[in-house]
Amino acid sequence: MKKILLAMVAALALVTGVWGQGQDEVLSSEIHFVVVRDYNGKPIRNAAVVMHPVAKSGKQEKGGLELKTDADGKASFDGIPYGKLRVQVLIQGFQTFGGDYDISQPNTEITVKLKRPTRMYSIYEDHPNDPNDPKNSGQPAPAPDSGEKPKQ
Repeated sequence: MKKILLAMVAALALVTGVWGQGQDEVLSSEIHFVVVRDYNGKPIRNAAVVMHPVAKSGKQEKGGLELKTDADGKASFDGIPYGKLRVQVLIQGFQTFGGDYDISQPNTEITVKLKRPTRMYSIYEDHPNDPNDPKNSGQPAPAPDSGEKPKQ
């Protein structure tokens, strides 16, 4: 019985060795994130850092991973394969951050500076400093559904 078991283990080791020779080694990176406030550089705790692989076509692939930042605004993960990586950082009270990164080194550090939300632009308010606002051009604004452009 021991001889059969030993022969099976040896055969398994041989097959595993043959398979390992035919496959390319997948290179991976250890990624370190630092999430801070844009206006003062202080760390943001409990921010969600979401990572998705990106295909060569530029489309986000299925699957992904979510990390949470610690009290120092840091999160890390080891084992991200080389290639394009889409990163989103979300936390209530800050603008959502998103960006694509080319992972090509064994260690990668990504610093994200989150901004506070700004006021939304409304077409129903006056914008005296906006040169693109038709109210500031001295020309009458076209009717919304006429398709006519203002004369210049």
